This record gives sequence, C-alpha cells and structure tokens, in this order.
Amino acid sequence: MAENENAEAPAPEAASAEGEATPAPQQQAEVAPEEITYHAVEKDGQVTALWEMQGRKHLRTIDPRSRQGLEILRLYTAEHGE
Repeated sequence: MAENENAEAPAPEAASAEGEATPAPQQQAEVAPEEITYHAVEKDGQVTALWEMQGRKHLRTIDPRSRQGLEILRLYTAEHGE
C-alpha cells in the first residue's frame, strides 16, 4: 500500500501544475491579439523601408525590394488603388 500512497501523491501536484499552466496561455492570448500592421517609410516619393508593427512595437524592417516587401506593396496598392 505504501507504493499506492506514493503514486497518488504526485497526481495532485501534476493537477495543480496543469492548473497553473492553463492560465498562462490565456494570458498570452490576451496580449497577442494586437493586429500586425505595415508602415511604409518614404523618402523623396520612394518607399525606402517597410516597418512591421504590432501595436506601437516595431517588430522588424523589411526591404521593399525583397520578395516579401514587393508582395506587401502589391497587396496595399491592390486594396487602395491609385
């Protein structure tokens, strides 16, 4: 019976660990919903960089001549037209 008592003791700890782990992803989910946006940096009428932003946080800079940069610009011009 001593083995059964020891086997039962870790089970509540595991349950409490799971209970603690469950709220953490929910907290992350509350922080993550900020929409990712792209901002064009222009100089003399030319786009020199694209900034990927999440809220007010700058995530990265994308070269507008890169494949991804061209794709973002293409989507923007298709949505907004000239």
